Amino acid sequence: MRYFFPFIMVMTLVEIAVLLFFGKIIGVWPTILLIVATGIIGAYLAKREGLQTIRKVQQQLRHGQIPGSAVLDGICVLMGGILLLIPGFISDIIGLFLLLPPTRRVFKLFMMNSIRKRIKRGNIKIIK
Repeated sequence: MRYFFPFIMVMTLVEIAVLLFFGKIIGVWPTILLIVATGIIGAYLAKREGLQTIRKVQQQLRHGQIPGSAVLDGICVLMGGILLLIPGFISDIIGLFLLLPPTRRVFKLFMMNSIRKRIKRGNIKIIK
């Protein structure tokens, strides 16, 4: 958590540098249109994937299953949607990776491994 603020500061500076670079290479208006287009596409994908995730959770709950994988899908979709709303190309690319099902699997595996490690270290308590 102590690295969160410096990470945000560095990412903001990198995003601004990339935006200025693309503005210089392809022009200001195409850069702005590209940012707006990624926002619109991101909102559509977030809505579509979010609704699919909600349906998957409801179906698993109806069958008496714990919707663990679907909850991780929901977290990825939420994070991807937020990243796509933030202006910048790097955040848009990461957001798209979080929204698309094939690439989302990589993030889900990373999250599952992180949760397992925390449970083994005793940082997360399982309450039954």
